[in-house]
Amino acid sequence: MSEVPEGTICLANCQLLMAIIYLTHANKSYKLVPMTSQIKEPKTLQEAIKYFGDLDNCLAYLSHKRWPDGKVICPTCGSSQVHFLSTRRLWQCVNEHERRQFSIKVGTVMEDSAIGLDKWLCAIWMICNDKNGISSYEIHRCVGVSQKSAWFMMHRIRMTMQDGSMQGKLGGHVEADETFIGGKARFMHKNKRAKVIKRGPSGKTIVVGVLERGGKVRAEVVKDRERANVQAIVRENVQPGSDLYTDEWSAYFGLAPEYAHQVINHADAYVDGQVHTNGLENFWSLLKRGLKGTYVSVEPFHLFRYLDEQIFRYNNRATKKQFVSDNDRFQLAVSQLTDKRLTYQGLIGRELLEKPHPETI
Repeated sequence: MSEVPEGTICLANCQLLMAIIYLTHANKSYKLVPMTSQIKEPKTLQEAIKYFGDLDNCLAYLSHKRWPDGKVICPTCGSSQVHFLSTRRLWQCVNEHERRQFSIKVGTVMEDSAIGLDKWLCAIWMICNDKNGISSYEIHRCVGVSQKSAWFMMHRIRMTMQDGSMQGKLGGHVEADETFIGGKARFMHKNKRAKVIKRGPSGKTIVVGVLERGGKVRAEVVKDRERANVQAIVRENVQPGSDLYTDEWSAYFGLAPEYAHQVINHADAYVDGQVHTNGLENFWSLLKRGLKGTYVSVEPFHLFRYLDEQIFRYNNRATKKQFVSDNDRFQLAVSQLTDKRLTYQGLIGRELLEKPHPETI
């Protein structure tokens, strides 16, 4: 990266290669240099912490990602006629309207957050790249925010991680399976243990998933695993004519006319040539490892957010055919920050949303 001459101010919203600004308490002129040539991509967590420890670096990085052509857009009126207020790290629109001044957070999941960009970006890096997830208490200790704030931050980041590339359907060799998310009977108090069945969906939340071998996975929380719900998810996400592999659960019966459906009976074997669901079993094990080992107790009301988190990491994993670095996952998450909003009231507003089950996991 080239040296910036003394007396030069680097800002993220430069629309001209050179401009002259005059400061209130100095009779000097300063050149305005485009930050697009100054952007650095951290490769490791250590580099990210060091680089994003400077708020000017944070602002320059996010501005470059949000407006790669250097033209800052007012999120209220859409005008590109804006001025940068360097003393406050804000922009001001020239048009007369409410909320003329705006920060880089406006129009993103970080909107109305008093937490600094340095903490936000480090939290995003950590949740994107920790394979088994990271608890809000860990973010609270590492980043320096309250546990409640860390919990809210993480749910907003999970909204960012919702896969926006789920266009089209999966094809080729596809596996379909379901799993139950909930506590094991042997770990429950004896009064509660007597009310639940040791195996099966009783008292648990059901998740149905489909996975394209060598490709992506999709999963969804459902009320039950009856034929109508399960087959609707398969038809919605899998191209007709694909090779479909499932277990012997009766809800999958009737898909054969649309798919090359083959069944593996787990009472006899788990693998029969190409017929198995081990790919999805691997994803379920990663999901449950995070839920049980890291998050410990998860409300079914919020389970779909934890699914989004694990799906994001799984779909953007490194493979033999394609290398994906920590920075690649981080950049993808940052690119999806905009046009999403989750308020705290919306996050905890259970009376506004239907809960899958009344019991906690």
